[in-house]
Amino acid sequence: MSTKLTEQHLQRQAYVYVRQSTMGQVRWHQESTERQYALRDKAIGMGWTTEQIVTLDGDLGVSGAQTTGRNDFKRLVADVSMGDVGAVFALEASRLARSSLEWHRLIELCAMTQTAVIDEDGCYDPGDFNDALLLGMKGTLAQAELHFLRARLQGGKLNKARKGELRFPLPVGLCFDDQDRTVLDPDDEVRGAVHMVFSLFNEVGTAYGVVHRFGDKGLKFPKRSYGGAWDGKLIWGPLCESRVLSILSNPTYAGAYVYGRYQSKKQVDANGEIQTRSCEVPMESWRVNLRDHHEGYVSWDEYLQNRERLDRNRTNSEQTLLSGAAREGLAMLQGLLLCGCCGRKLTVRYKGNGGIYPLYECNWRRREGVATKSCMFVQANVLDPVVCEAVLAAMIPAQVELAVESVRQLQERDQSVGQQWQRRIERAGYEAQLAQRRYEEVDPSNRLVASTLEQRWNNALEELQKLEEQYAQFHSKEACIVSDEQRQMVLALAKDLPRLWNAKTTSSKDKKRMLRLLIKDITVEKRREERQAILHVRWQGGATNDIVVQLPAPIAEQLRYPAEMVEKIRALACTMRDKDIVAELNAQGLRSPKGKKFTAPMISWVRYRHRIPCADLKRSNELTVNEVMVRFGISRNVVYYWIECDVVEARQLEHGTPYWITLTRSKEKELEDWVRNSTRIDTPVNP
Repeated sequence: MSTKLTEQHLQRQAYVYVRQSTMGQVRWHQESTERQYALRDKAIGMGWTTEQIVTLDGDLGVSGAQTTGRNDFKRLVADVSMGDVGAVFALEASRLARSSLEWHRLIELCAMTQTAVIDEDGCYDPGDFNDALLLGMKGTLAQAELHFLRARLQGGKLNKARKGELRFPLPVGLCFDDQDRTVLDPDDEVRGAVHMVFSLFNEVGTAYGVVHRFGDKGLKFPKRSYGGAWDGKLIWGPLCESRVLSILSNPTYAGAYVYGRYQSKKQVDANGEIQTRSCEVPMESWRVNLRDHHEGYVSWDEYLQNRERLDRNRTNSEQTLLSGAAREGLAMLQGLLLCGCCGRKLTVRYKGNGGIYPLYECNWRRREGVATKSCMFVQANVLDPVVCEAVLAAMIPAQVELAVESVRQLQERDQSVGQQWQRRIERAGYEAQLAQRRYEEVDPSNRLVASTLEQRWNNALEELQKLEEQYAQFHSKEACIVSDEQRQMVLALAKDLPRLWNAKTTSSKDKKRMLRLLIKDITVEKRREERQAILHVRWQGGATNDIVVQLPAPIAEQLRYPAEMVEKIRALACTMRDKDIVAELNAQGLRSPKGKKFTAPMISWVRYRHRIPCADLKRSNELTVNEVMVRFGISRNVVYYWIECDVVEARQLEHGTPYWITLTRSKEKELEDWVRNSTRIDTPVNP
């Protein structure tokens, strides 16, 4: 071995690389770790001094399959490439790297910098062909060994899983019995909490709605702790949305034994490192799926329905034709309408201040650049009342059955919530009794322990009293169906569905949920020429029918005066002034397109727009101001002066209208003489 080491190797540092794959191996397989540390003594025996030996043990407990997290290995590669290392000591090839890429990269750098590689079997010069070949084979065998180990372990696990015997942590609500069989948790409170999640999801349809209901009713949900002092114990706390999603998507609650729901995938991140992450695989790719393996909380069909509802609730779901959960907003048909042109779902767009004017729009073609315009858009206030009226008409024959069923569901809901509260109080009472027994069994002379147990007993009693007070407040606030009078009120309200539907207390979200119980989807076909929308309604039971909705005209046409009104104004304008026309139209009860009473400016605008002349009310013997000016050859000021001074007789219908002047023979000759003899025609002269 020493013949391959030269003085150049001994003048540089010797690196001893120590690594174990997991922290469990570091803790329980200490012999391997000691053997790796012993390589330091081997380096001293080969001629290196203590100061020249560097022990790299920062990668203990890190897998060698990749370089991620192996900072000491990165340091080793960097120092070898700089030529600062004379020899690399490792127990075997698998200690340095399990990846052939990293192993051959290190060997190539050692060959370039004339760095020796020393393991338990001997000393190798990577620059020598035979040694490099042998090192390459060792690296390949180390990787093959990892493959064989993984294949044997995974094969054994898969074989045991196919029999449904491979144990793994069960979700809350399920546990193993004495014979390693999966059974429901014997704790009534735990089972009640899990049942409550499924029943509330069936009622509200969303995971967030379940969390909201749990919070409103003051309920808690258990979580099993793993590791530490609380290992295996249940911790009660608020329910979160992620927990609800994991419960609803877990097939174990449906009585199925499943193996292979998640699969590890490797990818290269932005820094060039290989990252491993767990991804969910489709149901058809599960390796093991044993149905009816144990008792569950829901059936397999209910589990599939819950998964389908969760997929529909996703706003980025690929199932664009399925209606999602009912959401807040004024658009009643949100998620139910399908475009008759492209077949995609119509989205909701809100206009106006505060979004009080919703409309349905299919903008897929414009968004994808296929066309410059949207397929269609329809105002929500046009379609919503028609569909709601059809739904209420369809529910009239079953109003009595609906009323009875609603009362039954309210009673079951109140009963389940009350039982869950009672179980919680009972658990707190058990904790108080347990604390009492522990206090009574302690030696009274041991006051240090007795005082602590007494404090725990007091805390348990305070917690019990606090829960009882909270339940009393909750019971007083909740509207429980307990009396016959309340039952009759609920029955009467349920029988009058239109009044219940139009009540202010009925939210838009509740109305949408009722619509989804009866309607599966509605295909909208818009006919622009007839200004109609054909609604092809598909009900949940499979029946279909069409509803024709008359679409309103564009706003420009709605505000335009109809032809009948224009002709009426034209006829009245022949003999009446604008003021008189206004009085006549208002007396007849007619209104403008905006629903307002007529005014003189409105009539004036109609006459200007449709070129309707004013009524000619001038008499045959009357002259206008312009005609007087031409006849006497005077200015306009002189004519208005004559009118103001009553020199001539003038008639004016109202202020601001033209003057009509009447001249007799004698008055006409008098004015001609005055004009002829006047030196300043614009000077006021009393004739």
